Amino acid sequence: MTRIIFAAAAVVVLGGAAGVAGAGPLLTPSALAAQTQEQPIIIDIRDTGYEDGHVPGAIWTPYATFRGPSDNPGAVPDVAKLEAAFEQFGLEQDQPIVIVPEGRSDTDFGAAARVYWTLKSTGFTDLAILNGGTQAWSAAGFPVETTTNNLLASDLELSFSDRWLASADAVAATVAGSRDAVLVDSRPEDFFAGRSKHDLAVKPGTLPGAANLPHGRFFPNGGPVIAADLDAGPLRQALGLDAAPGREVVAFCNTGHWAATEWFALSELAGIEDVKLYPGSMVEWSQARQPMQNTPTLLGNLTRQIFGG
Repeated sequence: MTRIIFAAAAVVVLGGAAGVAGAGPLLTPSALAAQTQEQPIIIDIRDTGYEDGHVPGAIWTPYATFRGPSDNPGAVPDVAKLEAAFEQFGLEQDQPIVIVPEGRSDTDFGAAARVYWTLKSTGFTDLAILNGGTQAWSAAGFPVETTTNNLLASDLELSFSDRWLASADAVAATVAGSRDAVLVDSRPEDFFAGRSKHDLAVKPGTLPGAANLPHGRFFPNGGPVIAADLDAGPLRQALGLDAAPGREVVAFCNTGHWAATEWFALSELAGIEDVKLYPGSMVEWSQARQPMQNTPTLLGNLTRQIFGG
């Protein structure tokens, strides 16, 4: 069993994405409030709560829009459905977009990271996440509004790039040894070790040969705000990339939510190349009855039920 421990630290910025108005892939509330070069499209991705108060000017683009069906929520929606939704929202590929989650926990950040990944994969290039979301905005003393904002419908022609996507087939090839990649389980250790599982997963466990780098390690003191500056050096070393430069990294979790944070931290903040997200993750993998590691045996489960532990 391999478990990678890395404490997020504010050190040196290395190479991440350009972000809104050149500000980087993260914005603080103050930085968003000070945006004057080009007014960004602000999207509030909460499934509920928009009507109770949101960042002024924000439009409502619920997270559910970016997710798959109820039995496999990590799946990427059909690109035609994404295109229709984005046109209805009024999104434009040549305008900066700021993604605003709730910001109560690091799990909320995962929603923003998944939206960021989806937009980037469909050709949107000027993207940023409001670090800490609506909660940080309000805590900083900036006003919220309850007005429902809408943009004029846009006209898009989208395709979905696989540059940052690891398909189930690619993951299966990696597990089989015919494809070279580092598999990174972004879940807390209990999931990685097979002591917990998602309700939709057929059984607990992880991908064979995977290492564990929990997404929560990127959030100082367990808070909802991700560390803005990550040093790629310790991460590359921990993932074995120094010994194998150019090797792909594939992040996964239960449904491609926590793993989106992992992808964002490694790719957009630390600037590590060739980081991909397996969106369906362990729910999809286990439902397909693919080989797994750290899966307790029936005898082991019975022993724990009788004797505890």
